[in-house]
Order: sequence, then structure tokens, then C-alpha cells
Amino acid sequence: MIGAIDIGGTKIAVGMVDEHGRVMARQEAPTAPERGFEDALARMTRMLRDAAARVPARISGVGLGCTGAVDPFRGTVEDASLLPGWRGAELVNRLAEEFAVPVALENDADAAALAEAAWGAGQGRQRFIYVTIGTGIGVGIILDGRLYRGVDGSHPEMGHQLLDASGPLCYCGARGCWESLASGPAMIGWMKANLPPGSASGDEWTGERICRLAEDGDELARRAVKREAYYLGLGLANLVTIFCPDMIAVGGGVLKSGHLLWDRVREVVRRTCTQVPVEKTLLSPALLGADTALAGAARAWYHRYC
Repeated sequence: MIGAIDIGGTKIAVGMVDEHGRVMARQEAPTAPERGFEDALARMTRMLRDAAARVPARISGVGLGCTGAVDPFRGTVEDASLLPGWRGAELVNRLAEEFAVPVALENDADAAALAEAAWGAGQGRQRFIYVTIGTGIGVGIILDGRLYRGVDGSHPEMGHQLLDASGPLCYCGARGCWESLASGPAMIGWMKANLPPGSASGDEWTGERICRLAEDGDELARRAVKREAYYLGLGLANLVTIFCPDMIAVGGGVLKSGHLLWDRVREVVRRTCTQVPVEKTLLSPALLGADTALAGAARAWYHRYC
């Protein structure tokens, strides 16, 4: 039984995961990074002990998936833009001291890709890519059963591939990267910017609401969804052209309304990928759903130690 911790910008999820990827117990708490790393570490430790007691089971190891740039081998947070004050935080060493077990850390998208490859949509695939579309865009790449790493163990940020140099400015400093065009906030931002004069433009807009309006026939919402599908398809087409994978599985909050997107996404990919055997790449929804993050954290441990 593996203790699993998923650290996001807004919440920390903790659970116990068995060898089949089943989440047996879970707890959540706000990340509250402004309260500091030591405070978060104390909460993670407490929640993990509580989750283990509820199973009950002995913790064999601890796996972590963390947002942003991490050093998987030093076990530290490398980029504190989403976790202010956490740069250099020694997640692995501190948790290994607390629980006296081996601990593994990966970027959360890489961890999720490992889980989908082992227990989800990518089972049996040798060249598998997992994409999550939500507040941001994360991508994990599995080649011949192993996680693809960049130089010095770095995580390739495919969410910041450039699609339109005249597009919106992203926090990464570039204009028109995939995340600035196809993430959930990108769809909401476009919808707000194109509302008729005098329309309500407050914080009540969500991707779910836009998709619901599109289903009800609202023309502006339908345009927003069509635009989302176009840019989602364009980014996926680049992945197909560059990697020629067996499968790309797509998950995340935006794909909760995937039935509105998939036909257009597949059309864009098919039309764009003229130089590779695009018909041999399967585009599929991810399968693990709400369990993806914790299953991914656990799978990061298995990938490192088994």
C-alpha cells in the first residue's frame, strides 16, 4: 500500500493506493502556500497518517506528484511560481524521515501519465502520451514503458509550445502558447472578452457553464467551445507529428464536456498531420478520472522503486 500525495496550486490531496491503482482512502486540504512549506508538510504528514489508519495498512512507500518544476532526483521543488516560498523545499527527504520509507517525487503530469499507462487508457501502449487540460495544460510522455525526461531530469513543458505568435500573453512570457489558448481559463477569458456590451462578466463564468450554454444553443458559447476544440486539436496535432505515438489520452476538467469537443479535435488532428501515419495514433479520453492524481503519485513510487 503506497501513500500518495498530490500537491496542486490550490489543494493538496492525500490517500492510500493499492497495487492495482485503487484509491482506498483520501483526504484533501487547501494548499495555502502562503502559510509556508513547514505548515504544509505538517498537514500532509497528519493526513497521510489518518488515511493509513482508515485502511488500515502499513505504508510501504510514499509517492508525490507536484505541480510545476521539480527535481525528481534531488526530491525538491525547483519553481516556486505556483508555490510561493517553496523553492528548494526538500519534499522527499523530509517525508522519508517522517515515515521511514522510500519516497519518490515527480511532476504531477508525469505522475498522471505513469498511472494512465499502467492502470488506465494507456495499458499495453509502448509510445503513450497523457495530456491534462484544466487550469493549465500538462503533458507526460511514456516511451517503451519509461517516463521521458529532458536534460538533467527536467519535465518538458509541452503546454507552452507556441501555436500563435500573435496570441494572448501567457505568464511564461510568450504569446500564443498552447496553455494561453486552450486551458480552461483561456476559454473563459475569450468568452468574457467577447460578451456583448452590458453583459454580466463577473467571476461566475466557468468552463462548465460555457459548455452548458453551448449545448443549449447559445451562439457565443458555441463559438467558444469550437475555438477551444480547434486549439486543443492543434496542440495535439503537434504531439502526433513530433512523437508519432500509439495513443494520446486526454483528461482534466475541460474534458468533462468532451462530447462537445472530440469530433472537432479529431478533425483538426487528421487535417493537420499530413506527414505522419496519423490514422495509427488513437486519441482517447483518459480513464482514471478523479483518481488520476493520487494514482499517479503512487505510480511514481512504483516507477522509481519496482
